[in-house]
Amino acid sequence: MKKHIKLLRIKNYIKNALILVPAIFSKQLFDLSSLPSVLFGLISFCMLSSAVYIFNDLCDVRRDKLHPEKRNRPIANGSISRKSAIKIMAFLLIICIATNHFACGANPLSWSLLLIYFVLNILYSIKLKQIPILDVTIIASGFLIRVFYGSAILDIEVSKWLYLTVIAISFYIGFGKRRNELVIAENNETRSVLSFYNYNFLDKNMYVCSALTIVFYSLWSVDTSTIENFGNNALIWTVPLVILICITYSLTVEKYSEDDPIDIIFKNKFLLVLIALYGIAVIGIIYIF
Repeated sequence: MKKHIKLLRIKNYIKNALILVPAIFSKQLFDLSSLPSVLFGLISFCMLSSAVYIFNDLCDVRRDKLHPEKRNRPIANGSISRKSAIKIMAFLLIICIATNHFACGANPLSWSLLLIYFVLNILYSIKLKQIPILDVTIIASGFLIRVFYGSAILDIEVSKWLYLTVIAISFYIGFGKRRNELVIAENNETRSVLSFYNYNFLDKNMYVCSALTIVFYSLWSVDTSTIENFGNNALIWTVPLVILICITYSLTVEKYSEDDPIDIIFKNKFLLVLIALYGIAVIGIIYIF
């Protein structure tokens, strides 16, 4: 069972919490009528993301065996055969299709987003991860697609400032991921695209995107439509928390040479506390005050 959990990368399901963002900011998080659709949508995307991770592992077996951490993945270490992994991937895709039908029915946008995510990541695993900038763009697009998929489930529009905030923070995370891969890579055989990057380029662009995240979020918090939607202008008071979260995440990236954003988050308990406080503050501002 443990090897299958590692194969599915269940810990990365936390990324799929982005699907809840439109529900939270449209005041529908606790709407019982939309809850089944949101839950089925979450399951659908979790199954799809696991299927993509398996395909990526199948493509990267040789390189993973050279990596100090990735060589312990089930396919790379031989604990799960390629044939079994393909069967599991096919089963996950079937569940993804079924649960998305329950979540969105025939909604063309939701099906299009799932297809785009799947195709982009298949192409990424096969070839596009070897093309500099485009590789980080695809990583960032995965976060954005999650948000738009969440909006498609509820048939609501994503705010332009929220869209820009998600884009900026996604590139921030993507450049940070490549930065740490470059730090820990013993050679470019583990990820050939690293030969096109250097530490200073990734470091500078990571912090540019961090600054943009804070600026876009701040503008969103004082936007007239945001204030009208929430019935108050209290979101501006969460900006210091967002600044602290970005600074603390950056400090954790600097301290720990982890290439997985989820691993980086769980390395710092103070960062987890800040994220929890932000979540509580947002829920309070939107649903209570």
